[in-house]
Amino acid sequence: MNYTVNGHSTYCYTGGKPFDAARPTVVFIHGVLNDHSVWILQSRWFANHGWNVLAVDLPGHCKSAGAPPASVEDAAQFVIALLDAAGVQKAALVGHSFGSLIALETAARAPERVTQLAMVGTAYPMVVSPALLESSVSDPQRAIAMVNTFSHSLLAPPPSSLGPGTWLYGSSRALMRRVLASNREANVFHIGFKACNDYANGEAAMEKVQCPVLFLLGDSDQMTPPRATKALVSKARNAKVVTVHAGHALMSEAPDEVLFALRDFVAG
Repeated sequence: MNYTVNGHSTYCYTGGKPFDAARPTVVFIHGVLNDHSVWILQSRWFANHGWNVLAVDLPGHCKSAGAPPASVEDAAQFVIALLDAAGVQKAALVGHSFGSLIALETAARAPERVTQLAMVGTAYPMVVSPALLESSVSDPQRAIAMVNTFSHSLLAPPPSSLGPGTWLYGSSRALMRRVLASNREANVFHIGFKACNDYANGEAAMEKVQCPVLFLLGDSDQMTPPRATKALVSKARNAKVVTVHAGHALMSEAPDEVLFALRDFVAG
């Protein structure tokens, strides 16, 4: 489904179901060099169990036009504008990595419009190493290889993810290359990582969040280790922490566990 948001076409995967204003809505927000497809299992489950699903491609990524958001704050304003364009008054927000910070800032800016906030593979501050930031400009393919090394704890996924025999590193690297190549005018890799690194409003934002918050973390996550969520957990009014056996790529390494945690939190 396509919406016009801030004057640009924005793509949202709906799980194969038509949008129904009478149903509750969940918005899935991807991370750096990802797109809506990282949520394929979770978005299809919710779409087939009574929910509207908007799994968005952020601006400047793959099927969505416009400039990629240069900051978490800009991305949060985009999400609010997306809700307006879709005619959604309230929604649950689910974000991974960069997307988790976007969801947090959105919930802080429009607390009356967010029913639940799920932060998957998150950390604050979300520090990106200088070497990785530099490589995302000077040698993006090398940086993609570095990110994949740090993001995975398994070589192959469980059956309910991408299917037996799938090579997680290879499939993730292919996705990241495709997303990078989808925008010839802007380096969405560097822009996204810099936005994560520069975001300084996390604790103040969490103090403004009024809805329940789920922290869904991977015990082997090297990109956003679970210990890096302590500041946000301490600020959340109604926090639940779920840790699964996975690296940073939780949705592919622990697909069922991620789905069940989101189901119990959002749809429970």
